[in-house]
Amino acid sequence: MKNLVNTLRHRRDITLLTLALLFLIIAMFKPTVPVKRDVYSYLMVTDISQSMNVKDATLNGKLVSRMEYQQYLLHRIIGEMPCGTQVSIGLFAGVSVAALYTPIEVCENFAAIDDTINHLDWRTGWSGNSRMRESMVTLAKLIRSFPETAQVVYFTDGEETPKLHVFNTRDLTGFQGGKDWLFVGIGSDKGTPIPKMDEHNQVIGYWANESFAMQPGVAQISQDNIGTREESVAVDTNDRYLSKLDEKYLISLAKDINGSYVNGENLQNVLAAMEKQPPARRSKSNFELKWIFATLAGLSFLAAYLPKHPIKESKEIFKQLIVRRNFKRKLAEAAKSAALKSS
Repeated sequence: MKNLVNTLRHRRDITLLTLALLFLIIAMFKPTVPVKRDVYSYLMVTDISQSMNVKDATLNGKLVSRMEYQQYLLHRIIGEMPCGTQVSIGLFAGVSVAALYTPIEVCENFAAIDDTINHLDWRTGWSGNSRMRESMVTLAKLIRSFPETAQVVYFTDGEETPKLHVFNTRDLTGFQGGKDWLFVGIGSDKGTPIPKMDEHNQVIGYWANESFAMQPGVAQISQDNIGTREESVAVDTNDRYLSKLDEKYLISLAKDINGSYVNGENLQNVLAAMEKQPPARRSKSNFELKWIFATLAGLSFLAAYLPKHPIKESKEIFKQLIVRRNFKRKLAEAAKSAALKSS
């Protein structure tokens, strides 16, 4: 043992190579340490009501539907998320929100999440009406059903169908589920008709004003009228219902549930608003150390073949180069002088 210690002390290269081997062996066992970290988990709620078919959003200089712009935003946001972030895609229609899956890790499941966004379609909707305010309660219940909690980012134009009045507006006083939820407004504040489409996605007309009015004599939402609306189309252009992004309502709704609102027109503003949302939770996770030990092994291996005193030896080499250069110059001068004398 004494001889081994003496060898390692005097043979720096052997010592460093031994350390490199030791670090590699440790790295192979994939050591970890438990650490507490912030977990960012999101439920991205997407509005799939028919008002999202309105073409009043601008993308790359072209007019696109709110649905297409919503998909663009989601693709860009998912692409900006760091690995370890968890994401679920939810669908809003009627009075409820349905999650297509519980939050999953964004990098491992990027293709699946991306494909989900690509297939967002108004025909997936299970209800003709659109009751955002009512959906707050069902959304809170949905979040509680997840194995672990998640933050909400709600993409919508804020269209309530039928329109709210004093009798059908749910009181959200004391609502606890929406703290730090973020509403992202989609669309323009310029009124645009809502196209009515068939099952093949072909426009067959435009929704009439009557389609967005409460049924006669019905004040409260009930199971009888929750998914129905007047099916007639506008008979002339003056009868068409004009849909627009209702920012005033979304700001008010966000205030009622202690959430926040941002206009989705600018991607960076949306990302900045999401950064202000606190993490969904703090959790213990295993931090991998293998890359640290692998790096140490590499550095030890390189150090084994470096000079013991690199700066000092570099100076000596530099001095030797200067001496050789001066010697060659003097030799050349002497040869030149001898040639001149002989001539």
